[in-house]
Amino acid sequence: MSKAGLFDTFSAVSSEQWNQKIKKDLKGVDYDDTLVWESPEGIRVQPFYHSDDSEQLDLNAHVPTWNIGQTIAVLDATIANTQAKNALKRGAESLHLLITSTWIDIKELLRDIDNSAVLIYLELHFIDTKYVKTIVDFSKNTLCKIHLNIDPIGYLVRTGNWYFNAEKDQHILEEILALEMEDVVCIDLTSYQNAGANKVQQLGYALAHANEYLNMLSKPGQQLVSVSFKVAIGSNYFFEIAKLRALRWLWRSIAEQYNIKQDCHIIAIPTRRNKTLYDYNVNMLRSTTEAMSGVLGGANTICNLPYDAIYHKENDFGTRIALNQLLLLKNESYFDKVANAADGTYYLESLTEKLAEKALQLFKDIEKAGGFLSQLESGVIQKEIAQSADKEQIRFNEGNEVLVGTNKYQNLNDKMKQDVEIDPFAKPIEGSTLITPIIGKRLAEKLEQNRLSDE
Repeated sequence: MSKAGLFDTFSAVSSEQWNQKIKKDLKGVDYDDTLVWESPEGIRVQPFYHSDDSEQLDLNAHVPTWNIGQTIAVLDATIANTQAKNALKRGAESLHLLITSTWIDIKELLRDIDNSAVLIYLELHFIDTKYVKTIVDFSKNTLCKIHLNIDPIGYLVRTGNWYFNAEKDQHILEEILALEMEDVVCIDLTSYQNAGANKVQQLGYALAHANEYLNMLSKPGQQLVSVSFKVAIGSNYFFEIAKLRALRWLWRSIAEQYNIKQDCHIIAIPTRRNKTLYDYNVNMLRSTTEAMSGVLGGANTICNLPYDAIYHKENDFGTRIALNQLLLLKNESYFDKVANAADGTYYLESLTEKLAEKALQLFKDIEKAGGFLSQLESGVIQKEIAQSADKEQIRFNEGNEVLVGTNKYQNLNDKMKQDVEIDPFAKPIEGSTLITPIIGKRLAEKLEQNRLSDE
């Protein structure tokens, strides 16, 4: 028996040969009009991809097995501690704890959670050196791996104001870095995606957002050691996989300039933008595929969004279903068995390269224009996101961007007015702001408001 490979006796077929065959089979029908479509980012998607189409950039980095995360809003340390321990018993491997007050006792919050396998993200919605010092002191006596998700610029983006002012926020952040906690800064990209930014914008803004910190804090004794990115994942399955892969490449490109060797750490969560009030069970399907994109894109931790999060208060059923979705992906669908599963896929390689190249150009344009903060202050970033959001909204309104059960295949007998516990609609920021805040808004809001008023 020959030891030659199965395909060694076949001649290689080039991309051009495949194109010629397809055009012949179309029998005069226009190739571009029939088989090629363009994404909102201006990327022309071909009907097939070939090794000839990839520049073989070094886009990949090894990512360890992803963690199943559980997000908990901490209003009371004792209650949140019970919720956290229950989540870990049910299969969660990391905890994403949202802390809005310095009154929260860290020792009580993390009581009896002392396992080297537990990854903990403390997302602080304030900036306070003394409070962080209590976390540092606590971390010295525990096996838990703790990330501080501090992002004053992200707070400015969401609210329109700094915590105090630009100078004081920077000074406090420098004090926190001096405490020598390894993981401090987290770039929150969810505001951009949830407000309607396309994927190139999300990546370009991510890089520019991060670069502000690198410029601000890259001083002797204050250089960033590690940076995390919190990313919202949308429904365009392959593009979202490519988005995360491009993010890693972009981070490495800029980190090298600051002599930073560490790869970025990615926390992925499903977007709110495509979630719906009516036919809400479809939200489970949306968040499942979005979580899959996060896994295949190489996120370190995936935190799911409960199917009823936009209109129900936090409840045990919704929380448990969200956790079970991730458990099914990991333990029954074997999404933890292969590292970098997307490597070598010509389509994904091409998408990754194109998103990275376009985002890098956007980043360069922002820097030439004065930097990210300057563009926020002048309203340029807000205007660009609004334009992208308006285009997406038009596609939704015309039925070209489909949300099943909402703008297509509606169940008109579905009633929701009595089930709404929290306001599911975007609200403007009250009071004066330094910049125009970037506020998330779901695609279905106007349609849902009309349906609610008609019930």
